[in-house]
Amino acid sequence: MLISEADTESFAGVRPRLFGIARRVLGNPSDADDVVQDAWIRWQGTDRSAVRDPVGFLVTTTSRLALTAGQSARVRHEISIGSVLLDAADCGADPLCAAEQGQELERALLALLEKLSPTERAVYILREAFDYPHRRIAELLGLSEANARQLATRARARLREERRRRAGADEHRRLVDAFAAATETGDLAPLEQLLLGEGVRQLAA
Repeated sequence: MLISEADTESFAGVRPRLFGIARRVLGNPSDADDVVQDAWIRWQGTDRSAVRDPVGFLVTTTSRLALTAGQSARVRHEISIGSVLLDAADCGADPLCAAEQGQELERALLALLEKLSPTERAVYILREAFDYPHRRIAELLGLSEANARQLATRARARLREERRRRAGADEHRRLVDAFAAATETGDLAPLEQLLLGEGVRQLAA
């Protein structure tokens, strides 16, 4: 079903509210983004001429999708790599907290190296750990905001797959060290340089 400019604008206008609803239910921005994307797909496939209250419809749809996603995650007892990164970033310069997070963080970053492309990895880390807006990530990588959102969604999907590539020990250590330094000092420039250098090289290839 074709979607009109007015219907697109209706969704865009309420999107921040939908994101807020999903994030309150699920607790992290990545899962909330996925739910809002699902709501957008539902909106595209709906007979919108029969919807009397678009905002009410979208709020109800998003709430239901978020509750379903939350129940599913609890049943599977999944550990979110994004949550591990966010927790590690929240430790800041606290050495005890950082030590407790150390092994989980190393495993999480290794999974990112094994499953994601350099560009997907850059988007995922900057978004999940440091809550960069999609617009800022897009500017850094020279992409559109829509492409940055798509990369974030694709990265989360690939992390659920079994397929992996072999990651080198040196590559892993560089990423762990850069991430740890960023959380301890608050200076994200070296981490950005590492992630974006790899990502831009991939886009240019």
